Amino acid sequence: MLKIIEKKWLWFSISIIIIVIGIFAMATKGLDYGIDFSGGTVIRIDMKKDFNKAEIDQLIKKYDPDALSNKVIPEGKTTPELEIRGKNFTGENIAIMFKEMKDKYSLKDSDLISQENFGASVGNELKQKAVVALLIATACVLIYIGIRFEFNFGMAAIVALVHDVLITLSVYAIFKIPVDSAFIAAMLTVTGYSMSDTIVVFDRIRENQKYMRKNNLVELANASITQTMARSIYTVLTVLITVTSVYIFVPSIRTFTFPLIVGITSGCYSSIFIASPIWVLLKSRKKKAVAKSPA
Repeated sequence: MLKIIEKKWLWFSISIIIIVIGIFAMATKGLDYGIDFSGGTVIRIDMKKDFNKAEIDQLIKKYDPDALSNKVIPEGKTTPELEIRGKNFTGENIAIMFKEMKDKYSLKDSDLISQENFGASVGNELKQKAVVALLIATACVLIYIGIRFEFNFGMAAIVALVHDVLITLSVYAIFKIPVDSAFIAAMLTVTGYSMSDTIVVFDRIRENQKYMRKNNLVELANASITQTMARSIYTVLTVLITVTSVYIFVPSIRTFTFPLIVGITSGCYSSIFIASPIWVLLKSRKKKAVAKSPA
């Protein structure tokens, strides 16, 4: 039987170190918000034929050093389109940039498909809605687990969920990865996945409570984690292999798949090494409080 609960402070320390470094990075440098949140310009150009992305990036960064580009193949088409996202474009330098691209790639004026500007006010509204969405999801999880299991399970699950969000945000802050609307969609997906993985462990703890009445909480939790460990690892590996393959071979949706990779890995870790030890701590505290209360 694995000794997971006995080493809980080691698991907690690993997570706390990463989160503290992330919070320090957020406090000093802040998150690198994409144009969905900070405002900017999205340009779509029909390139007519395949192109060298590195060469394109070198060209567009002359006009906006922070601009990002994606190669997109729309449904029903076989030729790629170029999507450019930048925070510092102006109408003038967009015109100059597109003229250079027309000359270099033999494009026409009609190949500039769209040019959309996003204001910072739209980004602020999106941030507020994202926070509300995460809070609603968290509240629903607490209610569901509280009804199906017990309140201590619900609180432990919420701690694990907050852990996964903070770990993912920390990775983004430390490595200065842009946060956009795809990140929010990925985090909501991770929330569901993390809860599913945590519920598997909690369900086994609940079942074992019927057959291990003579065992203490630490032994109960360790036995339940050991019994579900292989399932958790196999499940996360299957998902990670798929998502990582998409990340490697479909660059256009990397802003969605990268937070999935980080969040799913963190979710597997938290369901084993965070949620169950937290449940043991909460349950032990409750038992001590009951024992100390006057009869």
